[in-house]
Amino acid sequence: MRRERQSRVRVPAGRSQRPVDSPAGQRPVPVDQQLEVPFDVAQPAVDAPPAVAAAKPGEELPRAEAQPRIRREAARVATGPRVAADGEARQRGVTRRGTAARQGRSRASVASGSSGGDIAQVMASKQREISISEFFAKNRHLLGFDNPAKALLTTVKEAVDNALDACDEAGILPEIEVQLEQLEEERFRVTVEDNGPGIVRNQIPKIFGKLLYGSKFHALKQSRGQQGIGISAAGMYGLLTTGKPVEITSRAGTGRPAHHFEVVINTEKNTPDTLVDTTVEWDKPHGTRVAITMQGLYKKGRHSIDGYLLQVAVANPHATITYISPGEEGGEERLVYARTAEEPPREPRAIKPHPHGVELGIFLKMMQNSSARSLRAFLKEEFSRVGDKVITDLVKEVTAAGLQVTAGTPPRRVPVRDAEALHTALGRVKIMAPPTDCLSPIGEDLLLAALRQRVPQAHFYTAVTRPPAVYRGNPFQIEVALAYGGDLPADALAEVYRYANRVPLQYQRSACAMTKAVVDLPWRNYKIPQSKGALPTGPLVLVIHIASVWVPFTSESKEAVAHYPEILHEIRLALQESGRRLGGHIGHSRRVAEEEQKRSYIQKYIPHIGIALQEILRLTDKERERTVATLTATLERSRRM
Repeated sequence: MRRERQSRVRVPAGRSQRPVDSPAGQRPVPVDQQLEVPFDVAQPAVDAPPAVAAAKPGEELPRAEAQPRIRREAARVATGPRVAADGEARQRGVTRRGTAARQGRSRASVASGSSGGDIAQVMASKQREISISEFFAKNRHLLGFDNPAKALLTTVKEAVDNALDACDEAGILPEIEVQLEQLEEERFRVTVEDNGPGIVRNQIPKIFGKLLYGSKFHALKQSRGQQGIGISAAGMYGLLTTGKPVEITSRAGTGRPAHHFEVVINTEKNTPDTLVDTTVEWDKPHGTRVAITMQGLYKKGRHSIDGYLLQVAVANPHATITYISPGEEGGEERLVYARTAEEPPREPRAIKPHPHGVELGIFLKMMQNSSARSLRAFLKEEFSRVGDKVITDLVKEVTAAGLQVTAGTPPRRVPVRDAEALHTALGRVKIMAPPTDCLSPIGEDLLLAALRQRVPQAHFYTAVTRPPAVYRGNPFQIEVALAYGGDLPADALAEVYRYANRVPLQYQRSACAMTKAVVDLPWRNYKIPQSKGALPTGPLVLVIHIASVWVPFTSESKEAVAHYPEILHEIRLALQESGRRLGGHIGHSRRVAEEEQKRSYIQKYIPHIGIALQEILRLTDKERERTVATLTATLERSRRM
């Protein structure tokens, strides 16, 4: 007798409920309760359906136990009159189940294999280019429009920056008016008007209705705006929150018409849609007026329009700024920051990059795109401060490195390895610092004058302007000023005014390199108390300004300066110099106070000593007075020594 293997048979579940034909008088057995018998198990002599009435879907039975039950069921149905028909029905059921199983496996194979290309095609059909304006419409917090209060301030900031830039570039003393009208509880109309050179007609829609459109991105010179995003992003925010267009009125010179536009930005295409284009009567000989209706929240305090414009007046002493804000009971308040300088700042000039700051990838790209016939011409044409002496020193470095490159080699024919070695050798050559005419610092005198006017309650002022330095090939210059003492709060943390290209930085103070430099400086060395990891405590106002052809902001909202080691080093040096001056002032003030105290002791006690001597020595009044005078002079001489 053949031994039956102890394997297991699984009752399939979830099959069709179509029954197999059964003999007369018997209940049909559903297909999903029929057992599948493998070919390696001994089959009964009678062709019977492998059905087990007691089996349930999904039940597993040992094959040795299932086989006798199959035989008994087969013997029972074999006595019926429809054995052949039942066998045929069983075969049809098994065939259908096998076909269904093969179809299921085929569908699974298609889903996992052959249909992968179809899925990729479906995914590819959903992919499309994302407009820059569409991206920032969904991520407006990256541009400084986090909340209604900050959005209101950011809008004023962008409009004022554009007005100051336009006036400075034209050599005009700025006259700027900022008006804030409250239309509803959280709806405002921001209007900024300037006396700048104006904007030509065909450029107005692009400037105010298209992101990344401007003239300053590729110019290596100091300017407030850099990316061409700010004012158009403010108009986009107004459109998203109120549905109102940006209203612009501009005249490009005396005798020319004043053009009035109403523009909205098409976020899907990053293009302007002009709703109104007409000419109007305007009493300004030249200038621009921008009005944006938007959702906002007006409040006063440190991070407010009031505080921002005060800081603008400190860094821009040549500008007159008029601020009209909502007053009580529907009225308005007018505040004027008059200019303290009667000359506009020097207009910075665009320069070429400095060799010590150009990275390798940019250097290789410049060599490949150059039309110069030799490395000598390439270096002189593309970089600043490169002369014959620099070329001579570079050739010595290249020769010492064993490179087969000369000053006459065309830059396009230099291999990548030799170009990398050339870039390294160029970094070892001593080159003069970049020219400073690309920068326009405030200056120590103007900074002190503005600080005295805006912070009049202090009694000590000082300012430091560092010489230009370089980071990544970009020239920059650091200025630091401080006001100390007087009526400033003595038990509060120092107030830090941060500026980048004369623009106040209001937010992300802790993420800024300027704050880090102030916190890391040991102010106790300069007689100012300071807790660990905190700003100094005392009656102190600090002004830190970075002027650069490209300020390394940490985000598109331009709220904090990145922590470049070169920038941190220059800020620290400027703070140390101003700190030494402040420490000297505090030490001198303390010595004067001590002298005054000693003098008061002399004036208080010497007369009493004279009276006591008169009683002891029986002196006359004149002798007593002479004695008091002698003692006073002697003590004064000893105090001064």
